[in-house]
Amino acid sequence: MNSSIVIKQASATRTPRYWHRFRAIALSTGLLTLTLTNPVLAQEKMLRTLTATGRGTELVATTLTQVRLGVETQGKTANEVQQEVASRSNSVVSLLKSRNVERLETTGINLSPTYRYDNNVQTLTGYTASNIVSFRVETQKAGTLLDEAVKAGASRIDGVSFIASDAAIANAQKSALRKATQDAEAQAEVVLNALGLTRREVVSIQINGASAPPPRPLPMEAADARIAFAKAPTPVIGGEQQVEAAVTLQISY
Repeated sequence: MNSSIVIKQASATRTPRYWHRFRAIALSTGLLTLTLTNPVLAQEKMLRTLTATGRGTELVATTLTQVRLGVETQGKTANEVQQEVASRSNSVVSLLKSRNVERLETTGINLSPTYRYDNNVQTLTGYTASNIVSFRVETQKAGTLLDEAVKAGASRIDGVSFIASDAAIANAQKSALRKATQDAEAQAEVVLNALGLTRREVVSIQINGASAPPPRPLPMEAADARIAFAKAPTPVIGGEQQVEAAVTLQISY
């Protein structure tokens, strides 16, 4: 009985030594296999990548004109100027609706007192009121419509800018993204070929941007609106809008 107890104890104490011998044999005979199939090491090998950022641009014609215009008037009382602005604004808005402009909306309403200062003494002289709207119209119709709006009662034009249609911009964005992707791939191909490396696959894609810049404004002094648009039919000529995109690729090798 004592012998069996000793043997069990010996077996218990010798088990780690047998395990170490087995482990040493396994490592000596299967080290390469274990290294290749280890998921951590495999992941590290996959992380050997080249990063390239490509850019693409696309020009699209600006066929629409974005306009901000309105009515501004002054008078002795708040009620007087407000009624005057309301009457003239209704005439302008009715005209714009009859011309089927797009995205017509009110962008500003203001009523404020005006003062005169004499020897640091403030005296109320009256009120100024304004009502501003914005809208889009085909560029070829913009000049005539602006002239008509002034005749209908508009007394200020705060801004005119040129933009492409939503559909045209969407198509241009796709084209710009395509060009940016091709540019990134071309850059990576040149570098890998120069280093004698073999491209494997794209492991990461990042779209950094595919947007059109803000509408291109037409410089204009609001105070000169009535004079500028009352003398003769106003020529309004659009241009081109540039859509830009950037794409970053990570390519394994």
